[in-house]
This record gives sequence, C-alpha cells and structure tokens, in this order.
Amino acid sequence: MARYTGADCKRCRREKQKLFLKGSKCESAKCPIEIRPYPPGEHGRGRTKDSEYLLQLREKQKCSRIYGVLEKQFVNYYKEANQKTGKTGENLLRILETRLDNVVYRAGFAKSRDHARQLVRHGHITVNGRKTDIPSARVAVNDIVEVRQGSRNLTPFAVAQAEAGERTVPAWLEAIPSNLRILVHSMPERQVIDTQVQEQLIVELYSK
Repeated sequence: MARYTGADCKRCRREKQKLFLKGSKCESAKCPIEIRPYPPGEHGRGRTKDSEYLLQLREKQKCSRIYGVLEKQFVNYYKEANQKTGKTGENLLRILETRLDNVVYRAGFAKSRDHARQLVRHGHITVNGRKTDIPSARVAVNDIVEVRQGSRNLTPFAVAQAEAGERTVPAWLEAIPSNLRILVHSMPERQVIDTQVQEQLIVELYSK
C-alpha cells in the first residue's frame, strides 16, 4: 500500500499553516511552523507568484494532506463526488469526512488522523460489531463504531477516555468515551465541517 513516509511538519510549512498532522505537537511551541513559518527548501523564503493554477493546486494539496489521501485515491473521490447530486466540492468533503479513520479522529479516540489510521489498520475498531481494518472504509447513518473489547485496555484508548471532552466532536457524530463507542447520527453538512479548505478551488482545478 502506497503511503507518504516523509516529514509531516514539512507539509504544514509548505502550506504555510498548521494541518494538525502530529497531534499534540501541533499545539506546542515545538511545532516547526512556529519556528520557521515559511516553506521548506533553499528557496522557501523567496516570493512566489501566486497564479490561479498555483492557488488551486495548493488548495488540493492541502486538502489531501489533511486527510492523508494520496493523489490517485483523491482523484477517485473527486470523480465520485462529481457524479453525485449537489455541489461537487461539498460532496468531496463529505466523502473524506466519513472515512473510518477520520471518524475515529473526530471522536477524540486518536491524537491525529495518522494515529487513527494506525488504530484501524491494527484491527482495534469495529463497525456494527464487525472488525474493520480498512481506514478508507466509509461509515453510514446509524452505524455504530466501537473499540474492540480486547483492545480497550490499550494506552491510546485509556488516554482517550481520560481526555474525553477536550476536543469538540462534530454534531453529526456522538462519542461515548465511557463505552469507547461512536454513533453516526447523520451525514456531515458543509457548515459543520471545520476543515479550512476552499473546495471550489479544487473543483476548478479538476474541471480544467
């Protein structure tokens, strides 16, 4: 399975904003973007001409990096979103939000989406009582996502229970930390998705 193996903090610096890829490190003074708030590389401090194409590309890169999706899969998500009724950009964000790894992260059971992806891959998560180890699996309305009984004493989940309530859970989900359970009440609407991306720029990029 292809995956990015480079430094996550370079990705934040390239996008000139925090993408919250490293969990608690992003909230600390050790976050590299606090120390070097400019793109990495020899010419990172140089001025670049922000053409229309560059703005669209950077927005697409930012979105795919936030959710941890590589280019081929991202394009497939866009094609799927484009075939649905409604606004393509909002459909795209809805698809990304309903990925299982994102749901585990949003509920506060993982420090970052990378962490959530690892928990899913290692078989610690069930959906409607069935073990699901595919991070890109999509949840649906009325699904019940839980931590497996045999995994509940592991450190990440003990920490999640101890820190319950510190992160705001989106309205379309209900997290029950005492039972390590997540209830999916509805599909996310754009107004409750706090991902800081301009999805229309992504649509414009792929529409060319």
